[in-house]
Amino acid sequence: MPEDEKPATNRAEQDKTEQDAESRARAQRARLARVFGDVLPEQTADDRSESTSRTSADWFERERPPHHF
Repeated sequence: MPEDEKPATNRAEQDKTEQDAESRARAQRARLARVFGDVLPEQTADDRSESTSRTSADWFERERPPHHF
């Protein structure tokens, strides 16, 4: 087994390895956020409560294509 692929032999080495992996993952997420921005909003329309009650008929009227009048 090559020197750099030896398994961690004690708990301190395992903790350091886990912390390094978490640190790399955080850095990767931060880099992706800088490049691509927030892909998903914090809250979607499904999560928000609607102030007015709407029925399925209301939805149908709003979504009906113009050629179906």
